[in-house]
Amino acid sequence: MKKINALAILGLVVLGACGPRNLAQMPMPAPMDPTQAMAPAVEDNAAIAGRVLQQINTLRANIGAAALMPNPQLEAAAMAHARDMSAQNRAWHWGSDGSSPLDRARRQGFSGVIIGENISESYENDMQTLAAWMSTRDTRDVIMDPTATQLGFAWFTEPSGKIWWTLLTGS
Repeated sequence: MKKINALAILGLVVLGACGPRNLAQMPMPAPMDPTQAMAPAVEDNAAIAGRVLQQINTLRANIGAAALMPNPQLEAAAMAHARDMSAQNRAWHWGSDGSSPLDRARRQGFSGVIIGENISESYENDMQTLAAWMSTRDTRDVIMDPTATQLGFAWFTEPSGKIWWTLLTGS
């Protein structure tokens, strides 16, 4: 019985030595309030869209794909869908009127081919949202498709700070 207790105590001492040192000096991060997250400021719209386009084109250049050009018709379709997802309070590819990404692009006068649509609802900023899309095969393929030549990117921010993101690629 004494051997077991001695071994148990020795084990606790060894395990205790493996733990982090100076716990009192390590600051604890403040809990994140999602309503105070990094939502884009209204005056940053052009900068955010430019930053996303630049990052996407850098990623595409790494695989030898052509740069995407912004398309105002795809952007208008993306904005309409971001607002509509907020009104529906769900992220999905169908509009409240049953419209598809192609239907919404056609309404805005886009006559090309829709490659794909990425959507998201989050409290994350543009680069975090892009990173999330790049970490999943289906959404990454929409961005990196070598046949894509045009991009529409938009978001809608609710008063709570929740952001609805839409990205369309086409050719």
